Formats: sequence, structure tokens, C-alpha cells
Amino acid sequence: MKPIIAITAGDTNGVGYEVILKALLEAHIFEIMRPVIYGNAAVAKIHIQTLSEEYRNINWNMIDSADQAKDGRLNLITCYTDNVPVQFGTPSADANKAARASLERACQDLKAGKVQALVTAPLNKEALNGGHTEYLEQQFGGQSLMMLCSGNLRVALVCNHVSIADIPGQITEERILAKLTLLNNSLKRDFGLEKPRIAVLALNPHAGDAGLLGKEEQEIIAPAIQKANGQGIWAFGPYPADGFFGSGHFSRFDAVLAMYHDQGLIPFKTLDMSGVNYTAGLNIVRTSPDHGTGYDIAGKNMADEHSMRNAIFMALDIIKARAAYDENTANPLPFIEREDKEGRPRREFIDFKTTRYNDSTRD
Repeated sequence: MKPIIAITAGDTNGVGYEVILKALLEAHIFEIMRPVIYGNAAVAKIHIQTLSEEYRNINWNMIDSADQAKDGRLNLITCYTDNVPVQFGTPSADANKAARASLERACQDLKAGKVQALVTAPLNKEALNGGHTEYLEQQFGGQSLMMLCSGNLRVALVCNHVSIADIPGQITEERILAKLTLLNNSLKRDFGLEKPRIAVLALNPHAGDAGLLGKEEQEIIAPAIQKANGQGIWAFGPYPADGFFGSGHFSRFDAVLAMYHDQGLIPFKTLDMSGVNYTAGLNIVRTSPDHGTGYDIAGKNMADEHSMRNAIFMALDIIKARAAYDENTANPLPFIEREDKEGRPRREFIDFKTTRYNDSTRD
């Protein structure tokens, strides 16, 4: 059975509909999924008129519930019936209301198990009084982790959408350790990495210069890394942030944990603007393009769809990765932890058929 993917249309005055339609234009996408757009057909039609001729005759499959989605069709659920005026490039209360209605309806279907993943087009943060990440954390419970992904480059954040003035107060040993744990678990379950290597960035210039420029590295970040190591997490650092990406040092790790939004995302987006925003740590799969509403180019047929397409593909990949991980770890064999002669960890798995031990040495 092909997975059903919920795609919210986002801000009606932004580039959401444009990047969604362009991303779904590739026919082979319908061979591996059933997309359901949460929005409004009348609004979608206005956006289509701004695109090239190939989009003008889309055959919509209008449905009332995601479980009615059909193969090979562009399924659409109407989430708001009010007349929503489209004002390209202009934030508005109507656009915010429409974006929130689409997201709320998609989340209902996600909770009910009618869809297997959520892909969100950008919206104005005023629609949620914050970002998607914080909203989804409230909706689905637990603690989330904001992570930007592109190929083997993954950058996660200790602080998401936080004022620069408030960041130092949120950099605590407990918070960093919690984020490292979420990141490590996600890299294993969602990305199939058995023993991921995580780099941790410093907060202050030059990693504090031995306390001359700040003591957070010595008193907070380094102790958190040590505790993570004690829990079996391969975390390293803290590394000075200024030269970490420019030197290519990031390529030696499976992921990077940055202290705050711009510290991690400015270099990430400099390296790749077609990445994916992934909300890790939750019991649901949610991805999004790594750009905003694009008010400056809305309605001009200028938006690049690659980030949206990558977000859709990543959602599908994570669904498969989680299923494989959960199956492989459902009934683990009991084992005894030992060390070999060189002091390397070794697990001796109990073989109940022979009542002997099978050795498995792991570096």
C-alpha cells in the first residue's frame, strides 16, 4: 500500500501552492505515494493561473477524508470555505487563518492514522504564534528537535526560534544533553546510522578562549558532552563555530548540534538552499522546505521547488527507515557487555538454541 502524505498549503499569499504543484509535477512521485493537499481549490486555481500552461488543466480529486485518496491523482481536502482573498506577497489575517486551518486538519488526520507523514509548506509565524516545530510539539507531546538536512549534512539546534537576548539563559547542561539524546536517537532510527558521530558547537567566539570570552563552554557545554559520552553517545566538541563549516570540518561528522538558530542555519543555507527542515524526536514524521513564505517572489512563477520535493522524498525515506529500525529492534537478543583484550566493547549475544554465547565485537 502506498503511503498517504499530507501536504499543507501554507500561506495563501506566499509560494506554498507554487512549490507544491511544481514538486508534484514529476509523474513518478505518484508511483510511490498518494499526496493529499490540505487547502482550498479556489485559492489553488488563482495560484495556478500564475504558472506555465502545463499546470492549467490539473484534474483535482476532491475528497472529504484522506482515506479516500486515489492513486495517480492530485487529491485535495477543502479546509476552509470562507472567501480568502489572495494578495501575493502581503501578510494578512485571512492568510494566517487559512494556513492554520489547513495545518489543524492535517494534524487531525495524522493523529487518526489516515496519513503516514506530514509535509508543510511555509506559513507566517503569526498564524501559529510561533513556528511549526513548537506547534507540533504541543499537538503531539514530547520534546522535539529542529534539524536541517541535506545529503550527509545535518544541523540540529539547541534553541529554535528564540531571541538572541534570551539564548544564554536557555543554554543549560540539561537542555544540551536532552537535545543530544534526541539527535542521537533520530540519527539511528530515522537515518539508519548505527553509531552516529555528533559535533557540538561552542556558544562563544573561539569556544570561549579558556574562559576569557565566556565560561559556558567550560561550565555547561563540555560537561553535557561528557555526560552524553557516558550514555554511549559519540558527541565531540565544543568546536568554535566560526571556522567549523568553512574548513569542511563538518564533513567528518554525521550531524552538528548548534547552540542557536543563526549559528547553525546561516552556514547550512549558505551551503545548500534546497535542504529540508525535519522535526525529529516526535512520534510522527514531519518535514518542510527550508525556506520561508517567499513573499518577494510570490505569484511570479520564480519559486524553486527542489526543497519541497526533497522534503517529500525525505518523509518517505524516514517512514521506511523507522519501519526497518522498529522491526530490527523489536525482539533484541539478550547480551552481556564485556571488553576484549584491547579494551574495546564486546557484546556476547545469548543463543538459546545452543545455550552458548555468540561473540559480536563492535568498534
